[in-house]
Formats: sequence, structure tokens, C-alpha cells
Amino acid sequence: MSDPASQRRSRCAPSLDGEVTELTSEEEARRVAEAARDREWARPSFAKELFLGRLRLDLIHPRPEANPGGTAEEERFLARLADFAAERIDSAAIEREARVPDEVINGLRELGAFGMRVAPEYGGLGLTHLAYSRALALVGTASPAVGALLSAHQSIGVPQPLALFGSEEQRRAYLPRCAAGAISAFLLTEPDVGSDPARLGATATPDGDDYLLDGVKLWTTNGPVAELLVVMARVPEAPGHPGGISAFVVEADSPGITVEARNTFMGLRGIENGVTRFHRVRVPAAQRIGEEGQGLRIALTTLNTGRLSLPAMCVGAGKWSLAIARAWSAERVQWGRPIAQHEAVGGKLAFIAATTFALEAMVELCSELADEERNDIRIEAAVAKLYGSEMAWRIADDLVQIRGGRGFETADSLAARGERGVPAEQLLRDLRINRIFEGSSEIMRLLIAREAVDAHLKVAGDLVAPDANHTRKRRAAVAAGGFYARWLPSLAAGRGQLPLAYGDFRVSGLPDLSHHLRYAERTARRLARSVFYGMSRWQARLERKQGYLGRVVDIGAEIFAITAACVHAERLRARGESGAEAYELADAFCRQAHLRIEELFPRLWHNTDGADGRLAAAVAEGRHRWLEAGIPDVSTPGPWIAEDTPGPATRPNLHRPVPREQGGG
Repeated sequence: MSDPASQRRSRCAPSLDGEVTELTSEEEARRVAEAARDREWARPSFAKELFLGRLRLDLIHPRPEANPGGTAEEERFLARLADFAAERIDSAAIEREARVPDEVINGLRELGAFGMRVAPEYGGLGLTHLAYSRALALVGTASPAVGALLSAHQSIGVPQPLALFGSEEQRRAYLPRCAAGAISAFLLTEPDVGSDPARLGATATPDGDDYLLDGVKLWTTNGPVAELLVVMARVPEAPGHPGGISAFVVEADSPGITVEARNTFMGLRGIENGVTRFHRVRVPAAQRIGEEGQGLRIALTTLNTGRLSLPAMCVGAGKWSLAIARAWSAERVQWGRPIAQHEAVGGKLAFIAATTFALEAMVELCSELADEERNDIRIEAAVAKLYGSEMAWRIADDLVQIRGGRGFETADSLAARGERGVPAEQLLRDLRINRIFEGSSEIMRLLIAREAVDAHLKVAGDLVAPDANHTRKRRAAVAAGGFYARWLPSLAAGRGQLPLAYGDFRVSGLPDLSHHLRYAERTARRLARSVFYGMSRWQARLERKQGYLGRVVDIGAEIFAITAACVHAERLRARGESGAEAYELADAFCRQAHLRIEELFPRLWHNTDGADGRLAAAVAEGRHRWLEAGIPDVSTPGPWIAEDTPGPATRPNLHRPVPREQGGG
């Protein structure tokens, strides 16, 4: 969907070499993004069906149980990891020193934690996605920086893209090293390129049987200490080279690589993150992953499951917050009663407990779906990342509020005056990045919305294309008419209107979860009707209605969470694991989610989006600068983006060395 003006629009800016170049138009950016998408749906998707108004419970319930033998082995590893985290990971020291100690990294190597997602034939543990998610929740609770180190290494670093797209020779060459502890990093973002890959500036120029890699990468998690890098760069078109954004495995000690800075942040202070420059770095063609031009596709496919690492650690944060909030709310007495008995605090405590339960339900569901490999989970994983990061932030904020002044005080300060050093404020800082990492919440909403309306775009086709002629539009109208003639009537009625539907979730003596699933089914149909109305009203302009699309996604995420919570509760009950308590948590969460959904639906059509857009444009043009009067001028103290200057051709040792014998090389 686009408009003619956007196809013609472009603008100019300084390039990396100082010359003025034309930046990509919106149409070019859209073309690159669309080319990277997997446009076919070979396998079913619960979330995709949900946005079409169909609550396909059969796709997620009941689910096959995990392999008992594999589970026992994984449980033993998780037990060892838990002991290691409790005895060897000092989160307070990592926060103070802003680094993960060598002994922790070496201990993780000995445990095999760097090979959790590497197959056993390459020296790894070969954990399931479910066990891996639990491991990250555990480690992330001990230290979010350690969790980020392990996640960046194998969720998006070298192991995952090679497992999915690498050749057998590449897997044999690199995966054993990764499993042994050779830290890896993923390099895509650049100083002037965030979520718009069409503007990627790094280049990989063919030179005989090699490529010469040039460019600068920003926010390279693990970059300053990595041995192996996955680098995204643009290959210029040339005879024998179709070109396009491509992925490469690069040895971090190659001549011409410079780690120019180690970045520091408001949270995750132990994370290794930097600026990496490539200056005519020679990379053999054998180290290219996949074909030329497949780089973004590789990145997006890797993230389909790699994104689950973030909500997994959000589950750990929720559990930790619940434990602290529960103990404090019972111990702290105000006005003659524990604060948990005061409604204002009790509501927050209930929100933390219910939402943590739902987040765990979503992550476990998505992880098991990924293990089964029978469903396409690209939307489910994106929803889990979006919802988990947003809700975990709210949980941490409520924890700080419950703790009051002690929530705002640092752990060291609390301990210095004799109280338990609870790092609630650190949790809030550490979690904040999750709403930005691996796709900001705003970008995630747009990504999910694009997939959610995919079926409509396919049937509408030329009907909403601004450049289609009358004949093409007429043909598209006929095709779309046939689809909507079958689809729209299905949104009028469904199982959600049958009082006995979802009887499996109605258990004597426990809260009735069946009515929550009936609500979810009715709401899914209501949401699908709203998407159709939006398509009909705005057509090609729908992609610019980001506020509307964001609310559509938020409603869908709540429906997904309701369903996951109910399914998780029933599964725990069937297993004999805290069934009554699980039903109580699921019921409380669903009731809270109902209210959020009913607040969102009216805002689809009645909102301030138009007025906000006009005001934002006026502010950006400087028409309200008078409002900034009365403070020092802070708008132009220096360049917002650093000027690019030639860097040295060697990689300085900014941090500790990683001996090859320890790194598995």
C-alpha cells in the first residue's frame, strides 16, 4: 500500500564518504522490506487465524507432551545452571563494575551454556526452545547482563542463522566453536540506519573469491568481546553478482576491524556493546551465509524464534518481581494492616501475579510451538516479544511503587544502611531496553499489523494499488468480492455465542474459564470486522494509520494472551500441577485483559490521532519553539549523529582478551 507522492519522494543527506547522496524513497524501503518477508504461509498460524476472526483453539490445545527422556536431561542441566547462578553470579558486582567477570564466562563455558541451542552433533546441548526459554529466564533473573550475553550469542548470533541457512561446511567450522564458548554477535544496525534496512550503508564489494567489507555498525551486543560476527552488508550489483543485502560470518580478529567504543547505558550495565568499524576487511566467499540478497530474509527468519529470548527473560523478571512484592506486601504494615490488604496495593499485587502467569503461558506456548515445527509462529513470537516487554515494564514499575522510597533507592544504598539490598530500580532500568531491543514496540506493532492484514492485501491486490488502471481494479474487485462474500458472513456468529462451548475449561469448584474463551472468540470476530472496516475506509492509506494499526495489534495480543492463559491453566490442572491456583490466576488475568480490550475498541475510531499528527508536524517545524523558552538552549549542542571519519585498520583490545583455547577455536 502506498500513494503516488511517496513513490516520488526522496531526500538528500551526507553519505558516509561526505558526498551528498539521495536517500531511499518510501517505496524503495517498502520494496526491500517486502522482499525480505516470507510471503507464503505453508503452515498454519494461530495468531494469523485470530486476526481473521477465527479462534483456532485446535492449533494450540491440546499439545503433545515433550519427550520424557529429553526433559529429564534438560532438567538436570537447568538444575546445574540454577546452582551456578545462585553461587557464582554476583549481579550487584556486575552492576557496579559494568562487566561480567571472566570466571562467570568460563563457568558458563564449562556448563555448556554457550551451546544450549547448538545441536549435539556440533558439540552443543541441543536444548528445546522450551528448555532454552526457561534457562534464559533463570539466568536473566540472576543477572540480566548475563542473560543478554547468552541470548545475543545464540538467539541471533552465529549459531541460529547457521543452523537455519548455513552450509554443512559452515556448521562444522563454526558451531563447535560457538558451543565451546567462542562468543558471537549480530551486526545490522548502523549510526544512521535503524529499522529501515533499505538505507543500509555497509558494503561487501566482490574482489575475486572474496568480499571487501566496509562500514560502521552500532550497538553491537557482544561486539567488543566476540570472536565471531554475523554481519549484514550490501553487495553491489556486478557481473555474476545479483547483489543485495547479504549475511557473512566474519572472524572478529580479521585485519581492518576496529572496535571503536564500548557503549554504556541506563541499564544492563554489564552488557558488552560497542561501535565496530570495517575497513577493507577481506571475507572469503565461503563465509557468506546463503545467497547474495538473502541477508534480510535470514535476519527476519532468525528473529522468528530468536525474539522469544526477550519475553522469556521478562517471565523471569515477573517471577522475581512477584516474589519481592509478595514478601514486602505481607511484611510492610501501614495503618494497622499489611499493605497487601489495602486495595490500592492489592490491585498492583494481583496485576503482577496474574500477568506473570499469562506471560509464562505465552512463552511456553510459543516455545512448544517452535519445537513442534508444525505451525508458523512468526506472528506469535512477535506478539510475545511486544506483549512481554510492555507488560514486564509495567510489572517492574508497579514493584517500584509498592516498595515506595525503597523502590527508588539503589540496592547498595539500602544495604549500606542495614536493609536488604533489593535492586528494584535496577530492574526497571534493565527492562526498559526490551521495548527497543530487536524491534521497538512501535516497529513490532507495524510488523505484526502487516502480517495481520496480509490476507486482505492478497485478495484486494490492485483494488488498493494507487497505480492500477481501471481494468486491473475491476478484476481485483471481482476476486475480492468472492473472498469477502464467504468470509464476512463467518464473522456474524461463532462458538462464542454458544453457552456450552469450550466445556473442557469448565471444572466444578474452579473459576469458569470457558466464558473467557467465548469472549475471546467473539472479540476475535469483532476485531476482524474492525480490520475490514479500516481496509474499506482507508484502503492504500491504511499503512499510514499507525495509531489505528497499533490498537488492532494490542487487542489481538490481549486475545492471544487470554487464550494462552486459559490453555496453560487447563494443562497444569490436567497434569495435577496447582490446578486450582492456575485457574484462579488465569481467571484474574482474563478479567483484567477484558477491561483493557474494551478500552481499546472505542479508540479505534474515536481518538486524537489526527490532531496529534497536526501538532507533531507543527512542533517538528519549530512553530512552537516559544514553549521551550526559559531554559538553556539544548536543541543544537552538537551533531546528533557522529561524523564518519576513517578509523584504524586494527582491532584494539578494549576489554579483556578471550584466549582461543577458552573460546573453543
